[in-house]
Amino acid sequence: MHVTLDNPTAAPRPLGPYSQVARVQLADGGALLYLSGQIAEGADIAEQTHGVFATLTALLQAHGATLADIINIRTFLTDMDDLPGYAAVRRTYLTGTPPTSTTVSVPRLFRPEALIEVEVVASCAVGRP
Repeated sequence: MHVTLDNPTAAPRPLGPYSQVARVQLADGGALLYLSGQIAEGADIAEQTHGVFATLTALLQAHGATLADIINIRTFLTDMDDLPGYAAVRRTYLTGTPPTSTTVSVPRLFRPEALIEVEVVASCAVGRP
């Protein structure tokens, strides 16, 4: 098993000293992609969710994957009253069979203005970069 850590230039730079993507190369030539939690700017949950999914899309594309390749999504919300707004936006991006999912309420995120943070695990098929 080989692990590559990456901060693709196609996505916004991380806000701290961490890697945004861990690519775990599998024996069959495929890979698992572990994406760090992503936040985004915006005035409300809808704007921030759109921004988060734009960043997730860029990170996945840099490794030959798409949102359809997500197998697990973990969401952190600072206010569970935002769940319906988040879910409505999420459905516009994840249109196929939904991945496994966990959503938790947290008292705050590392940026005070952040309402949401999302991390994912995705698969990358054999032969994709």
